[in-house]
Amino acid sequence: MTKRRDFLQSLGMMGISLPVLHKILNRDSSYVPTTAASPLVMCSRGESWGKKVLEPAWAKFKETNSILDAIEAGSNVVELDPEDTSVGYGGLPDERGVVSLDASIMYGPTYNCGSVASLENIKKACSVARLVMERTDHSMIVGAGALAFAKAHGFPEENLLTENARLTWLEWKENLSDNDDWLPPPDGDYKKFRKGGTINVLGMGSEGDVAGITTTSGLFGKIHGRIGDSPIIGAGLFVDNEVGAAGATGRGEELIRTCGSFLLVEKMRAGKSPQIACEEVIERIFYVNGGKKNVNFNVKMVAFNKDGDAGSASIMPLGDNASASVITAQGMRLIPGKSMM
Repeated sequence: MTKRRDFLQSLGMMGISLPVLHKILNRDSSYVPTTAASPLVMCSRGESWGKKVLEPAWAKFKETNSILDAIEAGSNVVELDPEDTSVGYGGLPDERGVVSLDASIMYGPTYNCGSVASLENIKKACSVARLVMERTDHSMIVGAGALAFAKAHGFPEENLLTENARLTWLEWKENLSDNDDWLPPPDGDYKKFRKGGTINVLGMGSEGDVAGITTTSGLFGKIHGRIGDSPIIGAGLFVDNEVGAAGATGRGEELIRTCGSFLLVEKMRAGKSPQIACEEVIERIFYVNGGKKNVNFNVKMVAFNKDGDAGSASIMPLGDNASASVITAQGMRLIPGKSMM
């Protein structure tokens, strides 16, 4: 009968460590790596937005060979787009009609992270979050402090409320209650807004180092000061240099109470494929709510692992927004999203 010590020595001679053995024994049976680990950038949105985000991100990566530069450049595309109503400039406002932004960034090699929350009048929230990570010994700066920090680093203070977002807010305000003094126009003619969603931009560099960003304007009509999952490491974003990266969009309160992105990475650490890990986080959200019957909100999870495989799953169907997208040296590919309801 083989002794435990002899067995471990045999594994060592074959180059198999205990963590690797754990992954082998617990690996999902459907998981088969499709590509060797190589540089990639992942966006939580599908083909149309994916192309807009990933092509500039990949160009920046080729220019600087920095995965942080790449994911920041990709995230900035959405933050600066006035047609997107859920991230940055053009984002829908809180109950007061004021746009406030949340964003986070995390770097795998150092596990360093930075975030801003309730940031007003600054378009590129993820770039401010990166400075929190790189130029302070803090992890999060919020509200007026975040604005002062951004201005100290040269970010211009600008109005983030576009005419489109203002009209959308006004329609919401004027139709919120029949018992207030706000009256809608007689013809009910409001400009309709283009839908969007919080965005995750995740990446892996030439040396296998991983990083991620999540950025958003948060829940439309939220109470002033409300913070969702996006700026909270482990909820809306988590990366691990030995495992991969994960991000989340949707109802932030649910992702906070399930530590959604951290949980997803830990499932991949245990050997689950990114797709199965995404689905199991959704199942966990069902569990903490007492079953699918009690869930009337949406959450979308995206992730990739160090093999370069990626996954995407949501609670409810998202139509054109169901998929995610990945770009590598071989070009862009879509990651079909799976709805769990």
